Amino acid sequence: MSDLLPLFPLPNVVLFPNVFLPLHIFEPRYREMVGEAITSDRMIGMVLLRPGWEHEYEATPPVYPIGCTGVMTHVDRLGDGRYNIVLRGVERFRIVQEDHERPYRRATVEPLAERALAPDDRDAIRRHRSRLEALLAPGVASELGRARHDSAQSRGGADVMIPSGMADEELVNALAQYLDLEPIEKQALLERHCLRSRAESLVELLEMKIMIARAPGRSRVAH
Repeated sequence: MSDLLPLFPLPNVVLFPNVFLPLHIFEPRYREMVGEAITSDRMIGMVLLRPGWEHEYEATPPVYPIGCTGVMTHVDRLGDGRYNIVLRGVERFRIVQEDHERPYRRATVEPLAERALAPDDRDAIRRHRSRLEALLAPGVASELGRARHDSAQSRGGADVMIPSGMADEELVNALAQYLDLEPIEKQALLERHCLRSRAESLVELLEMKIMIARAPGRSRVAH
């Protein structure tokens, strides 16, 4: 990683280690960012914008200090200068200090390695995986979809196919990124210090959403 990591702040995207993220790059400052990253180490730091970013988006609105680096595994430069890229999450980081000498944001960052897993951690993660598979079974997942449908920010259903052959570590991070959760909920999962804690928090989050969806008196009428 170079001394200064290019930052790509977005209001609704959180990247996790070893998960892929397709992006369409169209703003001039971020086209410049991608172009320069291509000639360097191909690394970009994804960070989440804090609420209220709309009023100063063109400047440097506040971001959450913990993000995830991504390496560009695919780059397609379009004729008008835009890019379609694919990032693969590498590792979490904490912003130490920002640099604003370029049109886009850069920062000195501190890598945040995931805590090594002990044998009991792996046993716990396997139990959490079984619970996640049960929570995301089609019948139960439809309740999550209804809960999201009742939200003003609903983006669709919650049915998820879980590949049986996917490693536990990859599965937990992929679900944290791809499930239809609020950005701040995904940010909280990213900030968990180890995979076991992230898996446990993801189970608790989904259980809470299902409990809310099943609460007596909850409206089942679509608006």
